[in-house]
Amino acid sequence: MTFDPADFSISHREKIEWMLETNGWALEAVRPEVDDNSAIPAHAYSIGLTALTGFPEILVVGLAPATASDLIGVAVDALRNGVEIPIACELVGLLDGEQRCAFAPLSDDEAISWCPAVSDYSELPLNVVQMLYPDRKGFLPYEAGYEQRMRFAQPVVGAM
Repeated sequence: MTFDPADFSISHREKIEWMLETNGWALEAVRPEVDDNSAIPAHAYSIGLTALTGFPEILVVGLAPATASDLIGVAVDALRNGVEIPIACELVGLLDGEQRCAFAPLSDDEAISWCPAVSDYSELPLNVVQMLYPDRKGFLPYEAGYEQRMRFAQPVVGAM
């Protein structure tokens, strides 16, 4: 008997639980939503990171799921190796090439809106930060020089 991947399916909850058991944290990817009144860019966030490391869950906005996973994975690896990541200030040295990034805390309402599945695995209040990454010129999204066409892709949700 051969294995047919088309016959294999697991529930969303089972997928999250498998990632938590395998990696210690999971990634929830969210497709972009566009309607007549609003638009929400693609985003992804961690689940289980707070339980694993004590650091807030991480939201990344505007990247493909694999890229967002890699970016969050850089922070997870640093945290697992004992690096203390500051919140609400710029950080140099976490990303390659001495690029700057920042971790901006989200309010409870923003955390629930952008990262709803976190509440299924964490106690309230939710502790979530947005990982802000630079554009090609090195500007962060809250800076005047940030690439204008990227402002929708990576809105600043957290507080800086």
